[in-house]
Amino acid sequence: CRTLLTGAGSGIGRCLARGLAAHGAKLVLVGRNAARLNAVASEITEAGGNAVALPHDLNIPDGHAQLLQSTISRLGGVDLLINNAGVSGFGEFARENPVDIDNLINTNITAPLLLTRAVLPVMLGAGSGRIVNIGSILGSIGLAHFAAYSASKFALRGFSEALRRELAGSGVGVSYVAPRTTRTAFNTDALYRLSVASGAAIDDAAVVADIVIDAITRDRDEVYIGWPEKLAVRLNALLPRLIGLATRKQVAAARQLLRGAQS
Repeated sequence: CRTLLTGAGSGIGRCLARGLAAHGAKLVLVGRNAARLNAVASEITEAGGNAVALPHDLNIPDGHAQLLQSTISRLGGVDLLINNAGVSGFGEFARENPVDIDNLINTNITAPLLLTRAVLPVMLGAGSGRIVNIGSILGSIGLAHFAAYSASKFALRGFSEALRRELAGSGVGVSYVAPRTTRTAFNTDALYRLSVASGAAIDDAAVVADIVIDAITRDRDEVYIGWPEKLAVRLNALLPRLIGLATRKQVAAARQLLRGAQS
């Protein structure tokens, strides 16, 4: 499987790269940090796999066409695109830096849309392929103090749903996988403290990667990771006020953490 994987230098992306390589995938690894990407690619090739690092800032749209051409020249085509790159955001929205908001939106939603648009003609021409968008449980539940992040993941979920329906019958599938809090450098210490204070579970990146690979193998459209998060997603769609009440402990813990950081 010829795979273009973004955010491949660490966390879930690194685990995905290793897991997919073990399944025989040929990989182009994309990310901003060249050293991390090269380390992952070297680890895979030394283990007998096939991976090449292509450092690239996905927030530069003009580079997407060149990235695709470089990928095709190395792999001969693209069967699988995994939009995994992302940034988090935790804090009071009124205090968020506009530059940080812009970076979050560009990384979490604009870049996946534009990269998918660049790759789709190749997949549609072949009559096969799969787009995998790594979202979040917060793409279904708008949680206090994650306003911008939730907005970006809500958008990514909506994009996945709409594109899946648009591509029906084309041979190209679209998967949306929504992790809960995952133990990676992606998340800040404050976010981990919030998870502990509110009693939320934290998953290992390798576990999440295995679930994503299973979703790809089984051509699944949507996967929500974790319990009771799966139930909360369903309830929030039907009874959002109930989930609002249920998350009061998390909201209180977040406020306390943020006030402590500001004092």
